[in-house]
Parts: sequence; structure tokens; C-alpha cells
Amino acid sequence: MRNLRRSAAAALIAAASTFAAACSTGTGGNGGGPEGAAPGEDGCTSVVVATSSEKVNLIEKLGEDFKQSQLHDGLDECATIYPINVSSGNGAKILGADPDSWPLKDRAFWPTIWSPASTVWTDRVEAAGNDGVAGATSFARTPVVLGVPESMAKALGYPQKPISLQDIGRLVSDPKGWSSVGKPLWGDFKIAKTNPNTSTTGLSIILMQSYAASGKAKDLSTADVAKAKEFSRTFESGAIHYGDTTGAVLKTLYDGTRNAGGSAYVSAVALEETSLFNYNKGNPDSHTVQPGEDLVPPREKLVAVYPSGGSMWSDNPAVVLDEPWVNAAQKAAGKAFVDFLQTKPAQEVLPSYGFRPVLNGVDVSQDLNASIGIDPAQPKVTLPKPTPEVVSAAIDQWLEIRKPSAVLELIDISGSMDEGIGDGRTRLDGAIDGATGTLDHFRPSDQVGVWAFTTDVRSDLGENLVPVHPFGALGSGREKLEGQIEDLAHARRGGTPLYDAISKAYDYMVKNAQPGRINAIVVLSDGEDTDSETSIDSLLVKINRSAKEGAADTPVRIFTIVYSDDANKNVLARIAKASGGQSFDASDPERIDAVFASVINNF
Repeated sequence: MRNLRRSAAAALIAAASTFAAACSTGTGGNGGGPEGAAPGEDGCTSVVVATSSEKVNLIEKLGEDFKQSQLHDGLDECATIYPINVSSGNGAKILGADPDSWPLKDRAFWPTIWSPASTVWTDRVEAAGNDGVAGATSFARTPVVLGVPESMAKALGYPQKPISLQDIGRLVSDPKGWSSVGKPLWGDFKIAKTNPNTSTTGLSIILMQSYAASGKAKDLSTADVAKAKEFSRTFESGAIHYGDTTGAVLKTLYDGTRNAGGSAYVSAVALEETSLFNYNKGNPDSHTVQPGEDLVPPREKLVAVYPSGGSMWSDNPAVVLDEPWVNAAQKAAGKAFVDFLQTKPAQEVLPSYGFRPVLNGVDVSQDLNASIGIDPAQPKVTLPKPTPEVVSAAIDQWLEIRKPSAVLELIDISGSMDEGIGDGRTRLDGAIDGATGTLDHFRPSDQVGVWAFTTDVRSDLGENLVPVHPFGALGSGREKLEGQIEDLAHARRGGTPLYDAISKAYDYMVKNAQPGRINAIVVLSDGEDTDSETSIDSLLVKINRSAKEGAADTPVRIFTIVYSDDANKNVLARIAKASGGQSFDASDPERIDAVFASVINNF
């Protein structure tokens, strides 16, 4: 029971922290308000829109247009739209668990409107007992597709040959991989997927897998999900790792192909068509494009492969929240904006941001076409969203069949980790809290190990390294491991042989990596190396070489969590990037829980 309470609280805190970080760092635009102004500072009614990342730019533009509309003129006072980036899954966790828990002291930033990527999320919140999201109205559509590098898609017969999820499943399970279609040098067929607990795409693709296995195009049942278990397990076996967002996966692909031009990282990415649109425009993570920013398209575009059995759609609802913090003026302005989203002027804006309109008669061909990797005549089959019970069954099944993990956590216990992070905790306290708070994610069959490093210690691992918990199957040792990590608070402090520690951990994981698992190292450090014999250049050369040689077999990816200044963040980001992993910034104490939640979503 203690673990269940802690897990639920951690999920809520992580979701809330993500929202807080988005607000505090200005993610999103100001919807036509004064540049950089906070809600309400322009004297108008503030309407904060908590929206999924790929719609922040769109909502900003529509907010500006709304101010020039008759619907805005009909309000008693002016209103300003403020889009804020909140992932769909995290918004659902907050609204479903405790709607009055948005953790911002300034309630001006609490949302008036929620716009997740799909009504699947609003349905789940309603099913959890919160009718404050009732009446959600969809205003933009985008199908869930497989984004495939164009040369790889052509090897599969694109665009002439229809491609099914069964075809993809056979490629994933075939030990010959790409050799089975005449491309032996391309290795295994690898899929990038996102975690369905937080990502609309991740949720949609596991439902599409169940549809494909059942042969149905409607009325998916919990029994169908159960029967699809082995079919879906095949797909999970092809996952490289589970990103917390599609944007993070696409950014890794984009960065990795900027110079080399090829993709050993992944063969197909499950994503929304609008994310593919943004990737091909040169905005792989769908970030808020700043004035004057130049977008550089990738060397090879992704093309949308629409599974022949059908696609689910993200229908992008918008709902005015019926919650105590939303006052009458905000409700009126929010309703007017939601109504504006249905008008033809608003709908005509959607294609230029990669979305399809819900209003008939809007021409999308100028923006959504083959040159950007999209076929507006597809998909031929639309798969309806299942009931909340079926959705829950699919998520529960994924938790059971997801690809197993082998994760080595490498924790810096040097003296510099005693520096404060601004909330009464030290850097090491934050690392310990984050590491222990994510243990509930791992299954007994997952392999987990924890090493600590500093100077003047010795163990069987060698100089400056100590095994806190030996690498191996977690089994029933979760609570024991939690105590072992907490004991690090009393460990001796020394120097920081960071590069040596990563080098030894990488060698160990490469040697012990297993096919069929997500093999990874998680590094928790301030990034300030003071005592290594290994140079950063030598370390990067090793990782780059090994990552290329092992890309098709058992790659080991490094995920870094850094508590320090920009220079040290950049070093750890380079290490993560070389391995095909990702770097996370934990320097803001309000974001530590969210950072660990994002990292753990990869496994």
C-alpha cells in the first residue's frame, strides 16, 4: 500500500512539475498579448490553454486571430489566449486524480481550457469521475501513422504497395530483418514507440495493434485486446526504447542523420501525421518556433505509411474546464474561443500547421501533400476510439508485455553533489529521491543495477567505483534496493572521476547487453569531471564507435540527468547523444520529479 500511494503521488507530482516548468520557462506563446507578459498583465481576461506540445504554435496563432473575430467582439471585455505545453497523459493524471492540485502558487497560470491530443484522454478523466471535462469539442484531426525514412519505405514497396501492421510485425520478428526484403546491410527492423501512459501516439498504436490482430475495424473489445497479446508482444520486441514524447525520439533521429544522412537508429516511428509534418519542416520536437528562427529540413524526409488495416485519429478536443478556479469571465471567453475554433477562418489555418480540419470544404493540398511525405487521401480506413474499459485493458496489457529492460544507474556521490538545489535538498538528495521514486516502474524480470562513483574508494569493479546493488534481475528486491540507494546520503565524498566511471559502466553494459532488452545506462551527476584519466574525447570516440558497430544488435544507450551549469550540461548531452540516448536537465528543483518520470518512460 505504501508503494501504491508513493507511485500515485509521484505520477501526480511529475505531471504537475512538467506543467509548472512549461509555465515558468515560457513554453508556448502569448496568443496576441504583450510580448513575454504573464496572464492578466495586459488588462484582458486571461484564458490559459493547457495543450499538447504539437499544438502550442497553432493555438498561439489562433489566439491572435480570435482577437480580431466577431466572437471576441461579442465579449464584455477583451480576452487573451495563453497556450501552455502540458502532455496529454500528464494533464489527464492531474485532472483525473485531483483537479485542484495544479501546483502553481500563481493561479493566473491555471488552465481555463484543456486541449489534449485526443478525446481518449477526456473520456478517461470522465470515467475516473471528473465531469469537469464534459463537452469536449474536437477542432483538428491528425491520423496516427508510421513515419519511415523514404528510402526504407520504398524498399517496402511504398507508395504503390499497401503495408499492414502484420507486414511490419513479420519484419520485426524475422531474424533476417531487412535482409528479408533485400537490404541485408540495414540490420534489424527497429520501431520507435512512446509510452502509452503519457503519449497519445503510444496509446493509439497499441490499440491499432489490437485492431490489426482481431481483423476488426470497429467494436474492439477487451476480449480482442487479450487475444492480441502475442501479436502486440512482437511489436514491443522491436522497440528501441520507449520515449516519453514523440518529439524526443524524432529529435534523436534528426540529430543523428544531420551529417551521416542514414538511419541506423530506427526503421519506423509511430507518430501523428502532424509530427511527421513538423519533422520534415525541420522542427523534429515540435517546439515553439521563435521569431526569426530558421528551420532546416532533415537530409532524408520521413514518409507517412498508413497501415492498410486502418489508423486511429487524434481528434484534438478543446474543453472549458468546469472547475472552481475558472471564473465567469474566463468561462465566457473560453467558450467563445472554443466556438471560434470551429469557424472557417480558424479551420483554414490548420493545414499550415500540419493538421486536418474538421470542417468540410477546406482545401489542405497546398500544405499536406507528397512533398512533405503526406497523402491527404489516406488513411482509407478509420479505426474508432474504443471504450475507456478497452483502453485501460490495452494499457494494462502493455505494462505486462512491454520490452524488458536492463538498466544500470550510475550515481555521482562526489563532494560537488552536496551543493544545494534551492529547495532544501542537495544535488545528491535529488538524485536519491528520483532514483528511489522510479523503482515501482521496473518489473521483477527487469535487470537493474546501481553503481556509485567518487575518488578514494575501491571494489571488485575497480578504483573509484562501488556496487550499491549488483546488476541482475530485480526479482523481489525492490524495497531492499530502495534502502541501498538511500544509504548513499551517508557515503564519503571525494572527487569526480565522471568519464572513467561512464567508460567502465559502458564497457560493462556492452559486454552484458542482451538481445531483446532495452539496454541502458542512467547517469546522475553534476557533469563536472575532476579526476578522470579518460578524456572526454576518448570517451566519445569509444561510444561513437561502439554505437555504430552495435546498432543493429544490442545497442547500449546512455541517459544523463544533470544538476549543474550549462557547460556541464553540454558535456553530458554530448555523451548521451553519441550513444543514441537523451540528456535531461534537473537543475531546477521543481522539475526533478518530472525529469525522472521522463527518463523512466524510456524503459
